[in-house]
Amino acid sequence: ETWGGVPCIRFAASNAALDHDRVLVHLHGGGYLIGSARSNAAAAIPIGQRLDLPIISIDYRLAPEHPFPAAINDAVAATIAIGTTSTISGIFGESAGGGLALSTLVALRDQRIDLPSRAALISPWVDLTCSGDSYRTLPAFDPVFPDPAVPPAITAAYAAGSEESPLASPLFADLAGLPPILIQVGGREILLSDACRVAEALRLAGVGCTLDVWDG
Repeated sequence: ETWGGVPCIRFAASNAALDHDRVLVHLHGGGYLIGSARSNAAAAIPIGQRLDLPIISIDYRLAPEHPFPAAINDAVAATIAIGTTSTISGIFGESAGGGLALSTLVALRDQRIDLPSRAALISPWVDLTCSGDSYRTLPAFDPVFPDPAVPPAITAAYAAGSEESPLASPLFADLAGLPPILIQVGGREILLSDACRVAEALRLAGVGCTLDVWDG
């Protein structure tokens, strides 16, 4: 289906759940370069099954053909459109999708649009400057990013010159006024510092935040 001119896929565990008036919005990972609502479905479907709610996964445009701010523009447009017909109970994403979910909340708040009631960020990439210490200390233990040169290369392809923009790197955004947020991350991945730093930034901004750091 299409929302706000952006292609999306709706997942549900049952026909009864498919047309529920409450939905969850999902933003897939892939470093803004790869992935899709379909290829990353395994990150969304179990949550929809557990909650018996439909998940609308947004197929935002990808770099390098569509660099920043294409992804955030698509995410915001689709979320606004979804919210005109459904109650968005939550927004969530993994990796780049986690950062994009947080950026979407910031953009919606700045436009004074009603926010989803909660959010979840799974191993979120919220600092495209890659300045956290785990980018240097954990590559040897991270099975996805064993080469520390990869994250900066991805940043260059997606947001060259805009790395510190609050909508590209929401770690640097004003986070006040956002809904409660759950953050989950592994203790041996390079995005550990992103998760810990943004959790602290959310708490300092007065946002309810739970940080779960899992071994591995």
